[in-house]
Amino acid sequence: MHIDTIFRTIGSLAVKLRWLVVIAWVAGAIAAVTLLPSLNSVTQNNNQKFLPASAPSSHAAALAAPFGTAALVPIPLVAARPGAPLTHADLSAIAALPAELKTVSGVAKVQDAGVSADGHAVQLVVLAQQGGGNQNYATDLIDGLRAKITQAHLPAGLQAHLAGDIAAQVDQQKASGNTGAKIQALSLLFILVLLVLIFRSFTLALVTVIPPLLSFTIAGPLVAEAAQHGLQVSPIAEFLMIVLVLGAGTDYGLFLVFRVREALRAGQHGAAGEYYPGSRGLGGSLLGGPFAIAIGVTLIAALTLLPALLSIRLSLLAMKRATFRKAFGRPKLLPWNIQGSGKTGVWGRVAGRIVKHPVPTLVSGIVVFGGLALATFGYAAAGFGGNTAPPAGSDSAAGQVLLTKHFPQSAANPTTVIFRFNTPVWQNPAPLATATSKLRASPLFTQVTGPLNPTGAPLTPAQFTALHNQLGPARALPPTPPPGTSVSPGVYQAYRATANFVSPDGRTVLYETGLHAGDPGTTAAMNATPSLRAETTAVGKAIGASDSAVGGEAPALYDISSISNSDLKRIIPIAIIAIGILLALVLRSLVAPLYLIVSVGISYLAALGLSVLVFIEIGNSGGLVFFMPFLMFIFLLALGEDYNILMMTRIREEAERLPLRDAVTRALSATGSTITSAGLVLAGTFIVLTVVAGSGSGGDQIRDIGLGLALGILMDTFLVRTLLVPSTVVILGRWNWWPSRMSRKQALPGTGDGGTPGERDLDVRGAEAR
Repeated sequence: MHIDTIFRTIGSLAVKLRWLVVIAWVAGAIAAVTLLPSLNSVTQNNNQKFLPASAPSSHAAALAAPFGTAALVPIPLVAARPGAPLTHADLSAIAALPAELKTVSGVAKVQDAGVSADGHAVQLVVLAQQGGGNQNYATDLIDGLRAKITQAHLPAGLQAHLAGDIAAQVDQQKASGNTGAKIQALSLLFILVLLVLIFRSFTLALVTVIPPLLSFTIAGPLVAEAAQHGLQVSPIAEFLMIVLVLGAGTDYGLFLVFRVREALRAGQHGAAGEYYPGSRGLGGSLLGGPFAIAIGVTLIAALTLLPALLSIRLSLLAMKRATFRKAFGRPKLLPWNIQGSGKTGVWGRVAGRIVKHPVPTLVSGIVVFGGLALATFGYAAAGFGGNTAPPAGSDSAAGQVLLTKHFPQSAANPTTVIFRFNTPVWQNPAPLATATSKLRASPLFTQVTGPLNPTGAPLTPAQFTALHNQLGPARALPPTPPPGTSVSPGVYQAYRATANFVSPDGRTVLYETGLHAGDPGTTAAMNATPSLRAETTAVGKAIGASDSAVGGEAPALYDISSISNSDLKRIIPIAIIAIGILLALVLRSLVAPLYLIVSVGISYLAALGLSVLVFIEIGNSGGLVFFMPFLMFIFLLALGEDYNILMMTRIREEAERLPLRDAVTRALSATGSTITSAGLVLAGTFIVLTVVAGSGSGGDQIRDIGLGLALGILMDTFLVRTLLVPSTVVILGRWNWWPSRMSRKQALPGTGDGGTPGERDLDVRGAEAR
């Protein structure tokens, strides 16, 4: 069955069963929201989850497994008595807190990190599970912990506050509102306003935007359900999915609505489903992971729900026209500008110039875009995110102040250095001191916290062994020294805190470090990872460790960046082959897919080069977030080929009955507004993402992603798709359609299959010119 017949059948059924289709989609949206998990309840902040087992960071996580903290999120809690040492009542009250905190949903364990050196504060580290079962998991977790602290009725004058990135993110979200909801609301508002300006009709704009809105309502829970079965979803993927579904779904609506409007303008008053043969751009998107699910749902909505809603609207307009004729005795055309003006417009004039001067147009475009593509040689990868700054006056801000003051050696987001030994370290503690001194002497680290300096009083190797022999395993000790213990309170607390740095079997040792390169989420820290690993390996050999590794955010980001670049090299040829086969089938040509794919490649490289110029060379950002090239390739390839299919199928359709130059003029005049309007919608939604999400953690990187994709889409739709591709079609002439019958010189007039009168006219004019 031909693709046109398939689309016509789908569209006709959607129109005939329009009310049933609408009811089914509404019911599906309600069921998805009520029966499936929400999208942001499964977003994964742990970079480790996105890595294969062969990655060095995965090896570090496996090496640290005896500590049971690799898959948990640390939330520091600092209890302090400003200006005075902690009292016995303070210590007793703090000792009772872990049991209460463990009752909060999501909390896996609570570590006691010990008393500060000045004796004024105690640090507890709450270790919580990733994700959760509802969209407010992080908020519920932090609120639950704070409620337990309040209910503990700590002694007067004893302060207790949460610190770290999770608490700061929750406080920031409370101050600024839900980011995902804001992106969705502002994107919808932007799209509606733009569609009203394009269509000059609010109801038509509403009909166009309802399918993508319902699509996201359904796609989000579907992706969340897939995430519970192994699919990994990052927070940035959630934001991009909102933009993609609303933007691309609206684009699909524009494809159909513009074709319906054109048909009505020509006096064809059939059902909306009859016009799908000209909207084959709906099949072009090729995306992966969560985006594939989202686009799949959006595509189904565009093929079923959109024609159903459009048909309902046309029926209502027809009823209004009939009522008007009955009341006033004269007919009225379809109101609210569904028919449009029918004028040639800007793109008609542009097309006229292109077909007259195709070679200068193509050469100029290649020079400009080629020049921008050269800027990609200045590309440098950057990290993503970093610690979130807590809002002033918030609980997390107070907690961060106490953490910095009383535990300067502690880090809320440490980079961990891990060593594995063949025998328990309390039997031979000398390597612990050697490792501490060598790591401290390294210019890569700013602070080093380990078994001999966990908190409070430092320990010597001999003390560590003696305390183990005298007191037993550190993790079995109570919060306060038992009666009759001869060990001083400071030394007791220091030894007790070593449980966080030495595994139960004594063979694995962990050091928490701060990086001279800066916050682990920064580009400098990510790029320092090879040096960190080399230094750790050297120290491990010096102390006789059997194995060593570096864990934390910076190494994970480095591995993800490396794997992303490697994946891009493998995905590019696979995606090109898949898109090439699709284009060949749709266009029935082996030539057109070649230059259409090249056009997308030029557009991608030019957009990436422009991003390098804007953000690195001019903005001095130091680099683009490491997954930006991957995102730009996926988005621009998929969307560019959508627009290619829309334009080229229309050119081929017009070339069935017109000379090729006239066919290009007619096709560009008809589709130019559709493509550029679609580009404005999608680029605008990415700009909304930039404005709304760019103020939080990773704001600069989100700005680069949003603006970079917006610039790339605008260049693609206003220049590549509407200038370079049509000029190439004109230059190649009948060879565009090789090996189909449209490429043959001696085809009979009126066959409508290949040798059209228009093609013969081109051949005759070419022969006369020769």
